[in-house]
Amino acid sequence: MPRRKKQEQRFLMISAVAERFEIHPQTLRLYEREGLIRPARSSGNTRLYDPETLARLEIILTLTREMGVNLAGVEVILNMRQQMEQMQSEMDQVLDYVRKEAADRRHRAQNEHALVKVRGGPLARRDT
Repeated sequence: MPRRKKQEQRFLMISAVAERFEIHPQTLRLYEREGLIRPARSSGNTRLYDPETLARLEIILTLTREMGVNLAGVEVILNMRQQMEQMQSEMDQVLDYVRKEAADRRHRAQNEHALVKVRGGPLARRDT
């Protein structure tokens, strides 16, 4: 039972979100209709806002309130942000692969140019 209570605390209902961000609930519904946010739904179909949705809402409100961007512009910016995050993730994967390959090649080169070749298996320890 405590786990369920903790899980429910992660979500806010529309009235709490509207009050927290000082916006009308209809504005939140509009953002949802426009596809800018996608709150989860309870079994009773109540909108539930998780931390990720709240962070996205903060971005939307910053763009509209402080920068004067209209909703069409917000949509473009959010889509570009998502694409940039996807590209960054792909670039990180490529860099991880390149680093691994470079390390493997360095290791192979060291073994090829070594005076004494070491084959796989446990190394014998020499007592001095």
